[in-house]
Amino acid sequence: MSAAPRLLVVDDEADFAAFVRELAVRCGFDVSIAGDGEVARRLFREFRPDVIVLDIVMPKADGIEFIGWLGEEGVNVRLIVVTDFNPNYGDLAQKLAAASGFASVKVLTKPVRVATLVTALQDGVA
Repeated sequence: MSAAPRLLVVDDEADFAAFVRELAVRCGFDVSIAGDGEVARRLFREFRPDVIVLDIVMPKADGIEFIGWLGEEGVNVRLIVVTDFNPNYGDLAQKLAAASGFASVKVLTKPVRVATLVTALQDGVA
């Protein structure tokens, strides 16, 4: 029996993070949540996620800074970027992640449909 895939949700909107957790648990994930990029760094090291759902606009360290940090750390996880602001944020995040060596980056715009999020979570899960 293989271990459940791990998902780290990084979003300062508690309701959205809880929504993602609920769907991910139904999809078989073990889930941890961080409310900003600073907390996410610590949780990343402790939790070692396989997938990250990442908001771009957050207090303290934002999603762009977090992607940069992951790239500096040489991390290559599946990344699902979510944003409800200017779509250029998603484009910027995708370009930065690709330049940092991430193999899989999806960009979703809030509000995210349940089916879209489930598909993004399950993509690449054995």
